[in-house]
Amino acid sequence: MASELRVNTLKDASGNNSVGMSTVAEGSAKSWYCLQGSDTFAVRDSFNTASATDNGEGDYTTVRTNAFSNDDYATAALCSSTAGSSAHYNFTVENQDNRLRSTTSLRTYILNSQSGEGANDALDSSVVFFGDLA
Repeated sequence: MASELRVNTLKDASGNNSVGMSTVAEGSAKSWYCLQGSDTFAVRDSFNTASATDNGEGDYTTVRTNAFSNDDYATAALCSSTAGSSAHYNFTVENQDNRLRSTTSLRTYILNSQSGEGANDALDSSVVFFGDLA
């Protein structure tokens, strides 16, 4: 038998600092993923991510299981740096010229801080999504 918890307000143990349920729902991540980009491409773990495609070196498209209400959702990204004798930092970006995002998908690129900021497969890449689901 499944249990269900319904509340309107969350409070601390003393009954202070009430937080409305809409604040909790709006401030929660609606989707996230962690990809393994080098060696063998794989989705390491995810939430509300239906699929991920490796479009080429440092170029990925991910698709949400449940759509956002619009394509103005917020994202935050992190990826690993490149190791070795000439270690450098990678960073995740979205195509600025033709924004390749929709309510269900986002295409991102991992670029390195050397070599003219060319595409690079990082060992790990993670993106989290915040916004309203449809």
